[in-house]
Amino acid sequence: MHSKTSDLPAPTIKRRLTVMLYEAVLLFGVLAIAGLLFAITFQQRNALYLRHALQYWLFFVVGVYFVWFWMHSGQTLPMKTWRMRLVTKDGLAVTLKHAVVRYLLAWLWFLPGMMIAWALNAKAWMAVALVAANMMAWALSARLHPSRQFLHDRIAGTRIVQLPKDMPATATTSSATPTP
Repeated sequence: MHSKTSDLPAPTIKRRLTVMLYEAVLLFGVLAIAGLLFAITFQQRNALYLRHALQYWLFFVVGVYFVWFWMHSGQTLPMKTWRMRLVTKDGLAVTLKHAVVRYLLAWLWFLPGMMIAWALNAKAWMAVALVAANMMAWALSARLHPSRQFLHDRIAGTRIVQLPKDMPATATTSSATPTP
């Protein structure tokens, strides 16, 4: 039985990408509710009215969602389901700083491709292809590192670990961390 999260291996890239798809489905609901609350609060009757304010609001809501879960248990619901946990590179519980930095850096999955598409004035499928190529390159970056961690985790000082079957998926990170 593994007693320390610092000893646990990284989940496979396929497993992490599956969790990301599951996360996207859940976030659709979270964003729908957040968008509805925004529209009701500001009496938004047109999609262009306060469009940028809505985008900032949704960026904030997604950030709060991830940061809160990562700080409180190291796991969102999809991560619990697939027995993964976010910890620091030393296997400890994630701090506010680690969680916020990781959230901001995770946008690099999309932003460079979106910026290139914007700079090239790419339309329709070309824009989608550029963002998809960016995402594939980001995912493949994990294959180049011995620990198989994504670049944003390495920069943020965090790592995703695969919990063994004999370790409760809902156990707190502090109970599974090394003692001095």
